[in-house]
Amino acid sequence: MDMTGEERISAPRDAVWRGLNDPDILKRCIPGCQSIEMKSPTELSAVVKIKIGPVSASFTGDVILSNLNPPESYTISGEGKGGIAGFAKGGADVTLVDDGKETLLRYDVKAQIGGKLAQLGSRLVDSTAKKLAQQFFTDFSAAVGGPAEAVS
Repeated sequence: MDMTGEERISAPRDAVWRGLNDPDILKRCIPGCQSIEMKSPTELSAVVKIKIGPVSASFTGDVILSNLNPPESYTISGEGKGGIAGFAKGGADVTLVDDGKETLLRYDVKAQIGGKLAQLGSRLVDSTAKKLAQQFFTDFSAAVGGPAEAVS
């Protein structure tokens, strides 16, 4: 599954960068996030409970931040295990661009899933991923500045 996009966030780039690296903000904004812990400045562990179609699972996973270029960009990669539901692994390149008093957040995600999740079909998984991403950006934008606006 690949997903690219751009979101306009009503906050300066430094505030967006701080929010992307703040476990408390991330926990409030990631749909289904049960817990998130910063193990080091570049490593996090999280538990996220999601439902995709008929499959509901709690995923535990680790996330690593690399290619750090504060406050402009980084690469986030990780893997989550959801028991019988399967696994998800992948990464995203995230870039922040100043746009006046706002920030354009660009992302390029590449992910793989396995187990029962992979049997659901790519349309259902892709549409759910897009919905979860939009929920994250709406909540994240509200947490760091104001309402999110999708850029076409």
